[in-house]
Amino acid sequence: MANRRPRNNRIAVIDLFAGPGGLGEGFDQFRDRANGRCFELRLSIEKDPYAYATLLLRSFFRQFSGRKVPEKYYKYLREEIDREALFEAYPAEADQARQKVWHATLGGRGLKHSVVRDRIRLSLKGAKDWVLLGGPPCQAYSIVGRSRMRSTEADADAYEADHRHFLYKEYLRIIADHAPPVFVIENVKGLLSSVVRGKRTFQRILQDLQYPRSLFPEAPATGTLNYRLFPFSHSDDLFGEFRQQDYVIQTEDYGIPQARHRILVLGVRTDVLKKHSPGALQNGTKPAPVKDVIYDLPPIRSGISRPLPKSQDWFEWLESAKHSDWLKDRVVTPATREEIVRTLSALDLDLDTGGSFVPKGKRKIRFAEDWFLDKRLGGFCNHEARLHMASDLHRYLFAACFAKAHGRSPRLSDFPSLLLPNHKNVQRDVSETIFPDRFRVQIASRVATTVTSHIHKDGHYFIHPDPSQCRSLTVREAARLQTFPDNYRFEGPKTQQYIQVGNAVPPLLALQVAKVVGKLFD
Repeated sequence: MANRRPRNNRIAVIDLFAGPGGLGEGFDQFRDRANGRCFELRLSIEKDPYAYATLLLRSFFRQFSGRKVPEKYYKYLREEIDREALFEAYPAEADQARQKVWHATLGGRGLKHSVVRDRIRLSLKGAKDWVLLGGPPCQAYSIVGRSRMRSTEADADAYEADHRHFLYKEYLRIIADHAPPVFVIENVKGLLSSVVRGKRTFQRILQDLQYPRSLFPEAPATGTLNYRLFPFSHSDDLFGEFRQQDYVIQTEDYGIPQARHRILVLGVRTDVLKKHSPGALQNGTKPAPVKDVIYDLPPIRSGISRPLPKSQDWFEWLESAKHSDWLKDRVVTPATREEIVRTLSALDLDLDTGGSFVPKGKRKIRFAEDWFLDKRLGGFCNHEARLHMASDLHRYLFAACFAKAHGRSPRLSDFPSLLLPNHKNVQRDVSETIFPDRFRVQIASRVATTVTSHIHKDGHYFIHPDPSQCRSLTVREAARLQTFPDNYRFEGPKTQQYIQVGNAVPPLLALQVAKVVGKLFD
């Protein structure tokens, strides 16, 4: 595309089960060779009220594309004004945002499908070039989710009947109704091994996506509707066959600083296909390590959820580790012990616990600066440490110092016995293990492990690599590893912010997906 695509000729995008909008963000940010916008998000649908609030704010931000974003937007992010004042100052843009973001439930006891169909048709405004995006809720497909749901015989029956197995049919029904030229569907890797009532879920989904009207013959559109399905992992002959594993994308292979493995399926209507199959994501971009992605954020310390012994403050309690019995345990390696002593001797007594907005510090980001930073913001949203129990502080200190000394996160067998949690499963985990890495440090010199929604329950799997901060990752740090720009604020209570980030598609990956999709419309 040598010329800029005019506004009325942009490719429309409808985003279902949008979450906080990671997939849509990548499409919105994609630019052609003339730096013109190719895609326009016409409608994002999400049922969670907090994710909806995040989507609405981001949609408001997008209404200023091509114009200067008002200073009041940044004042809101800095919490100098409230949301009502922001939207009242720009009512036209706020109304546009509300038209493009819909708080609605698809499937189950949600809206009648005719209502959804009419709203999508209205948003498309007759567009012929458009893309359908979406990732049906995936908890029932995840491996950990399945193991929890099947812990008893009664749970197994509930698992078999879980409505989330069939939410993809709502996505499928919209394909049958509207016949998008192209669709992209995303889900967890655990879908590959999911079996419901004796049938492999992913195989059934692939079959249904190829012939969507076979399940919905009553769809108002007429004629045959067939799709060819492609993975994004590699390009292949138009009539080639793909293995189910081919649809798994390992995000670290595409420059994302996180080992996140997800299913991505590209569907192209057969009458749209020409002589060649779609291209593939460009493999081989070296991902940045954790330290290059989050170490420019101002250092902060954890909060404390329970009173400390003898009225000690955070620093005094942490320093008490120098004289603790657990530090003398023979299992503590000399390198770890030295790192602990070094860390405690250099604690920054000015550290606080951060906040909803934290002013910018002196450090510089070392990865994708143009993508993440917004100089007008002057700091960072959602950068507040969570509260940790006092008993966990010494565990985090030990774990982070061990990781720094040995280049790997400690297993429970590496912990001194006095630091092991008093849980009934811990001894089993030490010896064999269901969760031997119950305390997982994000290694500074490597890509992060998968950021999941579980981060909202506890921080044990997401310990910050800097032991002097002695805490788990903040929402902003998790958002950085998910590649959300810094001016992308997550709304709602902190717990809900974590859930939004953990469930999202990395926008930088979505940007690359948009490039592949855009070429189909050239």
